[in-house]
Amino acid sequence: MEQPDSGAEPADGAGDAVEALDRPLPEGVRRRVVALVSDAFGGLTVTELPAQLRQYARFTPTRRAKFAGNAMAAALESDALFRQRIGERLRESQPELAAAVEAGSPPAAADPVDVAAAAYVLRPVGWVKLVAAAGEEVQRAYAERADEENRREVERLREELAQARTQTRSETERLRAELEAARKEADSLQRKLRSALSEVKRGEAAVRRGKAEADTVRAEAAAQISAAEGETRRLRARLGEAEASVEASRRASREGRSVEDMRLRLLLDTVLDAARGLRRELALPPSSIRPADSVDAVEPGAMTPKDIATRALSETDPALLDQLLALPQAHLIVDGYNVTKTGYPQLPLEKQRLRLLGGLAVLAAQSGAEMTCVFDGAELAAPVLLAPPRGVRVLFSKPGVTADELIRQLARAEPPGRPVVVVSTDREVADGVAKAGARPVASVLLLKRLSRV
Repeated sequence: MEQPDSGAEPADGAGDAVEALDRPLPEGVRRRVVALVSDAFGGLTVTELPAQLRQYARFTPTRRAKFAGNAMAAALESDALFRQRIGERLRESQPELAAAVEAGSPPAAADPVDVAAAAYVLRPVGWVKLVAAAGEEVQRAYAERADEENRREVERLREELAQARTQTRSETERLRAELEAARKEADSLQRKLRSALSEVKRGEAAVRRGKAEADTVRAEAAAQISAAEGETRRLRARLGEAEASVEASRRASREGRSVEDMRLRLLLDTVLDAARGLRRELALPPSSIRPADSVDAVEPGAMTPKDIATRALSETDPALLDQLLALPQAHLIVDGYNVTKTGYPQLPLEKQRLRLLGGLAVLAAQSGAEMTCVFDGAELAAPVLLAPPRGVRVLFSKPGVTADELIRQLARAEPPGRPVVVVSTDREVADGVAKAGARPVASVLLLKRLSRV
């Protein structure tokens, strides 16, 4: 806020009439004067304050300086008594500075702003010169700081300009390189485009040729279809004529044959009736004995698998298996995985099963014997999709039942006297089926026999 041009009344009336400011207080001095008044404000009673300042009595110094600064400056300028009281508070708070200012010799090391503010409040003789000198010092300091700031700003702007020039130069070079690369790429794309256009033109020409050829082929096909349809109609007419002729021939043949069939059927009925009458007349029972039954010989059922063992054949001779399978109504039961893991264990289970079942199918066709192949179901991760070969029954054991137990059940299910041969190297399986009357043989015997298939 600008201060009035006329000075306030000093402590003595004569000096107050002579000395007055001819210009507003410098802004820095004015802020320092307001701060001094705000600090000293709290030491005064409400009655000691001018009427216009009493509403700010309870404010803090900071809020008082912020909201009542103009009012305090005006009261300090116009109210000599208020200024005198503020001066007393200043003498109490800063006695050395106040004494030096009133003596007219302020300390050289003191802040010019503080000196000017104290002189403005105390108003000693020559206070206007002190305020003017402080104002000039403050203006000079402000000018120096402004010059320094301007100099630093100019330096900063120069550095930024140099950086901008360097960045612009590098950016320009980069853009030139990119432009050159873009030009080269555009040239390459143009060449590719021209090549693609020529390819398109050749393709269009090929399409036109293909369309013309297709039209020609379509026309030829239409002509051939028309000719084929004409030929088909002609053949159908001839076929109808042939069918009519054949039907007429069949009708004539049926009419001629029916007379002969009737005569033959009548003669056959007469013979059958005569034979039935003769059987009733002679009271002949049905005949169950055949002439061959009267011939003394060894019956096929009289030989068992145990008799084969007496023929001095090795247990690994394939001929032994052939003789066992040659027995009437022989039944071969195979322990599947026992055989496959003996002969070809390196193959996966699926290929083991297929290889064994293929050999058994050929052996069944050659020998005519009944064959059952048993696999252990516990090794299955999922149901097996398997089409059993002709002549071979394929079984998998149920959960909780082993293949050995299933083989023993099959052996016990056979009637006594039937030739049953079980192929397994497992000793427990061999002993179990032997008790049921079956003949156990080793897996090697079957593998040797299948190698001849």
